[in-house]
Amino acid sequence: MPSLESRRAVERASRTIPALRIVALVAMLAVLAGCATRRPAPVEDRAGARPPATASAPTADVRPAEAPPVPTYTVKRGDTLYQIALDNGLDYRELAAWNGIENVNLIRVGQVLRLLAPGEVPPPVAAGTVTNADGVTTAPLRTVPPVAEAPRGVALPPPVGGASPPPPTTVAGGNVKTGPKAIKEPYSDQAVRDLTLAATAVPAPPSEAPRVARVEPRPDTSAPVAPAPPPAARGGDGDDDEKLDWLWPARGKVVTSFSETANLKGIDIAGTSGEPVVASAAGKVVYAGAGLRGYGKLIIIKHNKTYLSAYAHNREILVKEGAQVSRGQKIAEMGNTDADQVKLHFEIRRLGKPMDPSRFLPPA
Repeated sequence: MPSLESRRAVERASRTIPALRIVALVAMLAVLAGCATRRPAPVEDRAGARPPATASAPTADVRPAEAPPVPTYTVKRGDTLYQIALDNGLDYRELAAWNGIENVNLIRVGQVLRLLAPGEVPPPVAAGTVTNADGVTTAPLRTVPPVAEAPRGVALPPPVGGASPPPPTTVAGGNVKTGPKAIKEPYSDQAVRDLTLAATAVPAPPSEAPRVARVEPRPDTSAPVAPAPPPAARGGDGDDDEKLDWLWPARGKVVTSFSETANLKGIDIAGTSGEPVVASAAGKVVYAGAGLRGYGKLIIIKHNKTYLSAYAHNREILVKEGAQVSRGQKIAEMGNTDADQVKLHFEIRRLGKPMDPSRFLPPA
């Protein structure tokens, strides 16, 4: 029979073994957790160096051209529809129709009139364009894209025309050079002979294309010859609306020259009562009457979208509104209505702005 001490030793061993098992289990769990959270070691690719990433060039902020708002005019005290139409180079009847005005003699102070036909879109204006009070338009300069540079290790194509490439250049720092690189070869008799031949060799001249004799056709004298085209019209260039062949509307002495400060901005031609007044250029009569203060009996002819002309102080008006007149056609008789003497007041307006007629009329 075992002794008391041996039984106690067995009991202590039985209690110690489960505790050791628990400690071992906790240690194993801790090791597994550490393995799960351990980061992998960085892998270095030594097979070849990758070129550094280049930042992409910033995209230019290109904004589409914005269409300007429809031009308008706010009626002021003393305005008439005829004067507003004249100052803006328009037909007063069209201006009335665009704004729903039934009585052309009745407009209200503060009334806003549109100066463009409904459905007609004004020409677009680029972003940054500014128009000042004098009508001068300024636009931003066009930016030139930067010259692209060839990446390192890529040769640029040869210049057009067979020009020789530029000489090697040295960048700041003296480390980077562009141009052919010298190759060092070991000394040998063959290398010396090759260099001597290369130095004494004469380059072959560039081949020239064969010249082809140009045979001019002989004119056919039996065919009719077309007359030479007429000379360019005075008054402008570059646009059909600028090409008008102006002539003097009346004979006489110019007694008043053009002035920006005058009430009526044009020239005055003196004459005798009843002398003919002719159309300075072909066009459509958009006004014939005495509704504009200071002009007397007045005729306004619209020649195109850009120009119109005015003939004031007439004794008699011989054309009606809406009539098409030709260049040099008699349209009125000289008089002194609303004037201190017999004279013709003549104006040329470009987009409604008075211009100096001497710039457009032929030499007297």
